[in-house]
Amino acid sequence: MSEPIGPVLEQYATVSGAGPAPVNLAEYERYMKNALPRNAHDYYASGSNDMITLRENRAAYSRLRLLPRILVDVSKINTKTTVLGREVSSPICLAPTAMQKMAHPDGECGTSKAACRLGTLMTLSSWSTTALEEVASAAPGGYRWFQLYVYKDRVVTLDLIRRAEKAGYTALAVTVDTPILGRREADVKNKFALPSHLTMGNFTSLGGSHSSGTKKSGAEGSGLASYVSALIDQTLTWNDIAWLRKNTRLKIVVKGVMTVEDAVASVKHGVDGIWVSNHGARQLDTTPATIEVLPEICRAVAKKVEVYVDGGIIRGTDVFKAIALGARAVFVGRPVLWGLAHSGEEGVYNAIKMLNDEFVLAMKLSGCICIEDIKPSFVKPAAAFRSKL
Repeated sequence: MSEPIGPVLEQYATVSGAGPAPVNLAEYERYMKNALPRNAHDYYASGSNDMITLRENRAAYSRLRLLPRILVDVSKINTKTTVLGREVSSPICLAPTAMQKMAHPDGECGTSKAACRLGTLMTLSSWSTTALEEVASAAPGGYRWFQLYVYKDRVVTLDLIRRAEKAGYTALAVTVDTPILGRREADVKNKFALPSHLTMGNFTSLGGSHSSGTKKSGAEGSGLASYVSALIDQTLTWNDIAWLRKNTRLKIVVKGVMTVEDAVASVKHGVDGIWVSNHGARQLDTTPATIEVLPEICRAVAKKVEVYVDGGIIRGTDVFKAIALGARAVFVGRPVLWGLAHSGEEGVYNAIKMLNDEFVLAMKLSGCICIEDIKPSFVKPAAAFRSKL
């Protein structure tokens, strides 16, 4: 008998179509596929190599079952929590996604405004098509982190950090899983390049390869792969986390942790947060789904630092499961792009609000009235029920 993995593709069996008013995130996803040029769509949508991990990031959530409690007064629900000490309206936060103006002219500024309206945290990519200062000024008072790639030229890296500090970003999400870019075959086939009217917004004053190095596919077959190979530091080690600590007052979150060993090392090196991520399944293929490694990482860290997770989250029940298994917050990336492609700032707002509304529904139907009520006991692997059949 095969394992009862459940309706892994259920998100594609819901209401069909992708019209002006999607009723789930999968419809936003299909809209983007129909609306964007292949160069942009495939860059956003694809994973690395055979995209096994890309599929598993979603499928793993369908292999988890919820065990609701009954006879609980759920007339009033509170989804508020804190992330690194600052209150957010819900544990659903926005992950960094690069080159957002390929999806819509609103780009990163539209995402920033939507996040502020939602009362949640946005993380801006180093590879934004809008300067970090402009993104900050688009939504004064918004809660923002800056995702940092460490460049070979440390003067460039320090300049990014200083600008982020001055613009009011409160933490660095340091991506540590990208010494080189994973092989994204769709980008190679498409000879991916940033459209000619766009540029890497954080590097316009530098010019040269930093601002326009993604405009030609180059030797790697992908403009971004060539950019990373030429400019990003492959020598990064734990010593560089200490270097960052010495050179910034911002909090430091390590993004790209997938093992207990690296989680423990992160705590040892004094980080403020651990971001469980396989880079949207865009780096090393056949790694586990993030939700599969989250519980053991949370147990190992034992609440010494906050733990976050991304990857494959497209339903409110996915959010509930991740919180139950130990995440302080979840980060969503592609759903932001789907909403942006649909209708700019409003699309981002509506897509993330939809996800949050589903999360509220999951809380109510599970008998939870606040985030603290969501415990590991609410979740069991589907395989646990197989032996009882």
